[in-house]
Amino acid sequence: MKAHTQKKTVLTLDVSSPFDGSLIRTIPMQGADDAEAMLEKALACYRNRDGWLEHHERIAILEKLAISIESEADDFALLIAQEGGKPLTDARVEVARAIDGIGLAIKELSQVMRGEEIPMGHTPAATGRTAFTTYEPIGVVVAISAFNHPLNLIVHQVVPAIAVGCPVIVKPAQTTPLNCIRFVELVYEAGLSEEWCQCIVCDRNVAEQLVTDSRIHFFTFVGSAKVGWMLRSKLAPGVRCALEHGGVAPVIVDDTASLDTVIPSLLKGGFYHAGQVCVSVQRVFAAESIATDLAQQLAEGAGKLKVGDATKEDTEVGPLILPGEVERVHAWVTEAVDNGAQLLTGGKKLSDTTYAPTVLFNPPMDAKVSTLEIFGPVVCVYAYQDRGEAIDRANGLDMAFQAAVYTNDLAVARDTIKRLDASTVLVNDHTAFRVDWMPFAGRRTSGYGIGGIGYTMHDMVQHKMAVFK
Repeated sequence: MKAHTQKKTVLTLDVSSPFDGSLIRTIPMQGADDAEAMLEKALACYRNRDGWLEHHERIAILEKLAISIESEADDFALLIAQEGGKPLTDARVEVARAIDGIGLAIKELSQVMRGEEIPMGHTPAATGRTAFTTYEPIGVVVAISAFNHPLNLIVHQVVPAIAVGCPVIVKPAQTTPLNCIRFVELVYEAGLSEEWCQCIVCDRNVAEQLVTDSRIHFFTFVGSAKVGWMLRSKLAPGVRCALEHGGVAPVIVDDTASLDTVIPSLLKGGFYHAGQVCVSVQRVFAAESIATDLAQQLAEGAGKLKVGDATKEDTEVGPLILPGEVERVHAWVTEAVDNGAQLLTGGKKLSDTTYAPTVLFNPPMDAKVSTLEIFGPVVCVYAYQDRGEAIDRANGLDMAFQAAVYTNDLAVARDTIKRLDASTVLVNDHTAFRVDWMPFAGRRTSGYGIGGIGYTMHDMVQHKMAVFK
């Protein structure tokens, strides 16, 4: 990714492969004047209530959109692998989820917009009145998205707005804008006027200009906690928002769990997309009697994963999104090893863009790998003697998102669910599991609000009541 000026007037962006740096495409960027024009168009759409599309019109557009994406599924999957570094196998799953997400929004629409009658006549003052509620779009939506799911995150943030009738301006990550650009083109081909859904490829200053403008009504953000909370602090009064940040996902494994099922699950949850997922398995607390065996088996599995070019069919772990991330991950791993962690596998740069899947055993609890989201292919295993103490350690950070417990003891499962501070606790499954109709939310610094297609649609509407006398 490289931004440069062209003829001193047009700013462009080079979108490059995170694996080998090869140029994929050069695209124009938008500036402050473009952002202002987009905002004016979006606001005009919202204010012109006679121009709002009916439910059936929005449904028809979304149905056509889903068909178009399905017809280009292979192209989208390859583009996800090319610009984002997600292995093709997983990229195809992302495309399928995106198509399903559009269908889910269509199904949810009748529920989200459903009003109700409010009974009157309970008091003399209310006699002779009839009241009912309706829902209408909240207004202009600004969406800022992340690189790690360059199609499905766009669907999660933009499709709910289209479904409920909100004009939306979406900013993709600068590293992965191409899926969003093509998605928006297909939105237009499906019949939505351009002013209702606009894509802006811009720098952080322009993005902040958009987000902090008093003319927007809802802000949806997926990305780092530092940026998300900063932008939220600058929102104009009355602007609602949803933030999705990251976690340092904890897993509890007790001595009744079967390692034959635990190990493959942890491998997927920890190394999927090279660990660049907000709920990737990062901290595994295992009962002392099985911890060494678990760590060694996990290391053996990690060492066999094929690392390389995400566009190749046999690649299981692709590159990190930028070379600087490889350097950062290596620095964190080195710090942990220098301070007593046992390196069981990995711990090295395979190239400027790829890092070996790494398993650390008993790193210090104050190391960066134990306290911060690594967003890389690193899993830490810690032995525990007392499950309660392990849960306390799991809960000890200011981040909380999804967590997991592996056990064959129902009482242990129920007690651990109760005690883990997490928005979702998976039982005998890894922390990176998600389906798009479930609530998906970070606690504390990990997020604000609840994600998921239907939940986001609810966020993007507002209640109105009519009372007839």
